[in-house]
Amino acid sequence: MDFFDRFAVPHPSFAIYASMVAIGLTTIAILAGLTYFKKWGYLWREWLTTVDHKRIGIMYLISALVMLFRGGVDAIMLRAQLAVPDNTLLDSQHYNEIFTTHGVVMILFMAMPFIMFFMNLVVPLQIGARDVAFPRLNALSFWLFFMGAMLFNISFVVGGSPDAGWTSYFPLASEEFSKSVGTNYYMIAIQIAGIGTLLTGINFITTIMKMRAPGMTLMKMPMFTWSALIANLIIVFAFPVLTVALAMGTMDRLFGTHFFTLGNGGMDMLWANLFWVWGHPEVYILILPAFGLYSEIISTFSGRNLYGYKSMVWSMVLISLLSFLVWAHHFFTMGQGAFTNSIFSITTMAIAVPTGVKIFNWLFTLRKGKIRMTTPMLYSMLFIPLFTLGGVTGVMLAMSAADYQYHNTMFLVAHFHNVIIPGVVYAMLAGLTYYWPKMFGFMLNEKIGKWTAWLLSIGFVLAFIPMYITGLDGQVRRSFTYSESTGFGPLNMVSFVGAAIMMIGFALIVYNIYYSIRYAPRNIGSDPWDARTLEWATHTPVPEYNFAIVPEVKTSEAFWDAKKHGHELFKGKIEKIHMPNNSGMPFIMSCFFFAWGFSLIFSLWIPAIITTIGIFVFMTLRSFEKDHGRYITAKEVEETESELRGA
Repeated sequence: MDFFDRFAVPHPSFAIYASMVAIGLTTIAILAGLTYFKKWGYLWREWLTTVDHKRIGIMYLISALVMLFRGGVDAIMLRAQLAVPDNTLLDSQHYNEIFTTHGVVMILFMAMPFIMFFMNLVVPLQIGARDVAFPRLNALSFWLFFMGAMLFNISFVVGGSPDAGWTSYFPLASEEFSKSVGTNYYMIAIQIAGIGTLLTGINFITTIMKMRAPGMTLMKMPMFTWSALIANLIIVFAFPVLTVALAMGTMDRLFGTHFFTLGNGGMDMLWANLFWVWGHPEVYILILPAFGLYSEIISTFSGRNLYGYKSMVWSMVLISLLSFLVWAHHFFTMGQGAFTNSIFSITTMAIAVPTGVKIFNWLFTLRKGKIRMTTPMLYSMLFIPLFTLGGVTGVMLAMSAADYQYHNTMFLVAHFHNVIIPGVVYAMLAGLTYYWPKMFGFMLNEKIGKWTAWLLSIGFVLAFIPMYITGLDGQVRRSFTYSESTGFGPLNMVSFVGAAIMMIGFALIVYNIYYSIRYAPRNIGSDPWDARTLEWATHTPVPEYNFAIVPEVKTSEAFWDAKKHGHELFKGKIEKIHMPNNSGMPFIMSCFFFAWGFSLIFSLWIPAIITTIGIFVFMTLRSFEKDHGRYITAKEVEETESELRGA
């Protein structure tokens, strides 16, 4: 193969050529804008080299929103293809590529950074900390995620997208059946992003365990912080499994090993087991922080403390344990035997019990509450019935005998989206609206926000409820077309209309941000929602050091009790504050990871060796670097506090 031929897209189309042009023009526009407005220095000083958890959180947010629309375009193309029988909008190859990238982008490059955004923004503030335990590691975590996401997203214009499904099952993902470099992108880009996520897990466990404000015992932590702690514990146990599986898959494809091949001692089901040992806990890595957000929002806008605090905590602990004991329910139809199926059927049903505890706790929190139906609260109210429907269909799928009817049909697709969209996406949008004023000093428009929530919900019901029906009637998933004689056409058209309505809802989010930037009032204070937890006790905008005086905590709702019962949060006097220095090393090191990944994908061995050496050189330099940070003087802190109080 000629050197340049290996970078060509194996299945080009007009859409791909148009994307190439769009990417090129967008890149030129960004570079030209930075140069014209002389923002290169600002970009480097304030963002590329920052170790401030709040700025890193905002970068996670921007990445997540971009990926939300990237994955959304994939989704609307999939629904358009299936809207009518025997459609030719996409051929089978392009459908497989779009189906694969939609799943990977939405789970790993949209939902995960959205979760990391909230963890970075909220957790240090909720526990009264000045930063995370390892600020520079936090920056490296973000940049590794970002470079992994960018590497994955150039695949469809350089070398071709992965096409073996978002689960990338072998032997379909093997060199024999997936000949392009698309699956190499899958293996290596996710590996790089996954290392960043694993580092985040270590960082936030340490932060929560070692940096809580005086008086904040574990059972006085806010519920979102509890959910973040448990999600990061799952990350630390689950992501190494994915790391090993991806490394083995990479070696099968690049070096001819036989971990997952059909011959020479390989075992394709080994990949499926390793993937789901990670993959099912991954669902709870996403859903538990979402539950934490709902708990904060429902409590705030009910005007009541959260009902059943201890049962909420223990239910999350139980969910985290059970999440590692259910992976084989993905194999009910694969001949593993009645006894094994029964065991995993029971554990899968059991996980519904602690989840049900949460639903009832939220309902009891609402009972006798003075409910304020804000946009975040509306998302939370819509979440409860929609998510419960998804949970009930999950129990249906947990019945191993019945799963022979449901498995590999659109019923399963409907169930998965019925859990993830109300359970995670709604929580992300509710939390984004809730914390927007803390980040930017103004609120998103409530009227547009409520229109968005209703449009998304109407579109969601139209898009996914019909899939339950067609799935029960036998429409298989992962198929790019179907014949008119099946009778699936009308309901699939309804699904397409629902997806289109959801796209309008997501477009309204963009319009809401634009409208609010232009017209929203800025004199909202530091606590516009009359909230209950410590992140609202500091100024808006939040100063670099978060708190001039570290708060002293007596209850799980320290800020609320300070407002309503006169508890003194900030005792003592302002002193100098130690803060970490910015560093360009995480960004530069992540660029080496990007080049390393790209080199491996295309088997460019000399650049791969050079970049590998470069990565180890950076690790060595960091090991010997003496950077003890800096101090903000008490006078500077007092001046900042005075200025923020005046603002």
